[in-house]
Amino acid sequence: MAWRGSSVAAATVAAALTLSLVTGCGSGDSTDAAGVVSDYAAAIADKNVQAASDLTTAPASAAETLGATFAGMAPDSVTTSVDDPVEYSDGTASFTIKTTWTWPDQGTFETSTSGTARELSSGWKVQWEPGLVYQNMPAGARLQKVRTDASPAPTVDSRTGKTFMKMEPVDEIVFDPAAAGRKSDAAINALARAIEPIAPLVTAAVIREKVDQADGRAVTAVVLREEDMGLVASDPAKIAGVTVNRTGKLVMDDRRLSSPLETGLTNYWAAVRDATAGWQVQLVTPGSRPQRLAGKQGPPAKDIATTVDQNQQLVLGDSVVDVAQPATMMTFDASTGGILGMARNDAAAKRDVQAGTSYATGSTLDPVFAAVDREAGGDDGKAGRLLFHYGLGAKFTAPGVSLPHSPGTPKVSSADFSPSDYTSSMLNMGALGVALARADAGRSDAVAPYIVKGAQTKVGGGELGEFSPDTARKILADMAKTAKSGDASDLTGAPGLRALVGTNGPQGPGWFVGIQGKKVLVIYCEGDKSGTAALQVAQKYFRVSAQ
Repeated sequence: MAWRGSSVAAATVAAALTLSLVTGCGSGDSTDAAGVVSDYAAAIADKNVQAASDLTTAPASAAETLGATFAGMAPDSVTTSVDDPVEYSDGTASFTIKTTWTWPDQGTFETSTSGTARELSSGWKVQWEPGLVYQNMPAGARLQKVRTDASPAPTVDSRTGKTFMKMEPVDEIVFDPAAAGRKSDAAINALARAIEPIAPLVTAAVIREKVDQADGRAVTAVVLREEDMGLVASDPAKIAGVTVNRTGKLVMDDRRLSSPLETGLTNYWAAVRDATAGWQVQLVTPGSRPQRLAGKQGPPAKDIATTVDQNQQLVLGDSVVDVAQPATMMTFDASTGGILGMARNDAAAKRDVQAGTSYATGSTLDPVFAAVDREAGGDDGKAGRLLFHYGLGAKFTAPGVSLPHSPGTPKVSSADFSPSDYTSSMLNMGALGVALARADAGRSDAVAPYIVKGAQTKVGGGELGEFSPDTARKILADMAKTAKSGDASDLTGAPGLRALVGTNGPQGPGWFVGIQGKKVLVIYCEGDKSGTAALQVAQKYFRVSAQ
């Protein structure tokens, strides 16, 4: 979309010598008016602020205004042309310069401004005035291009259509140790005391750790909703090195909830907003509100429908908190593979346990390996393909689910599928549980896990195919035995439970994969006695669910 500014015709004088030129290719002769104007326009087109400023009568002022405008506009390209240059006998000249700022796939912004040049003892110079950038622009002003978003912002909704996440005004409390200087330690202590009433877990030690990890750069100590700012003990902005940035953020509608799913859903939400974002060119003058000069705005984005169950998310959060070591739990819809929720305790958050990261399965999948190996007749290649049909060995890229920082690749290194050699992600384990639950309902095909309704999960490494109902029934029978008389037999309050339980040795990790009712449960724990910890999480889940 182009917007054209006003143009001012240059005055003409009968005795004037009229010159015509178009830039960016100047005359190369800066000893006359045409040359210096051409060179100035060419420098603007080259986005060379210093070169353009040096050609003016006030290089410092020009550099300040041009530098601020180029930084604010951030154009992909700039084109200029000089029209109607007129040189007068008194050593002055007038001209009109057209400037077009371009952003690919967005639009252009065009101005037409008038200016003068003067012949000084040092040669011809462009008479500097802010109006060269935008007609009648006052001193100290600048142009800037900003992103615009349609209102209202989309919400992220649960499976029932209830709001799960929404955009709210928040305050980012940022600490800059460089700005605090020698008072850095005292400032951190003061900041921790100020936010303690609303954020007691963000201690001085936590803030120092963030600063250390950022190599001394500014860090966000905490993000508070606007209503929470009234609960702080003192104004953080008055502390040395602390600034409070007011912005908007996607947050949980229910303040009791937290989930590692937030990151992936926020990224998806941001991508949706990016697709409908607009832009605006503004004239920014100190002491005044920005003036809109041009722009284009897309329509509001649709709300994002997900498979998340808010009640389930609350139960999951309660289920993982009692275990001291890293514990993470996910639940899936046993029919569709939709992710119902995911929670992890603080220890797992520090370990950055992710749904898509592969971890050693140990003995957990022994019943699966045994059944598949029998069906494959010892054929390693065939067995690997059969495992894939249950979702094992696949790499899932589900829109709305964060990808692991260092994704592992599930692997099998021997014909008998030695448990010590196999790794799997929580998404893989969930897909396995859903495939087996579907087999119990008369289906013989696996489905990929997903969280955003209508967004297809990419499956890497092959295609999910049909599996043998007989093999699935054998695995289900072994899972029922584990729940009735095996390692999961002490669990109560879970009628009809089928489970896979196992560890990768004394130091774990430990797993629990369960099918119960219309849900598939996947629990992953790390550390000593992690298998026992996984069972503890499962028991807490069944107890809280019953309540």
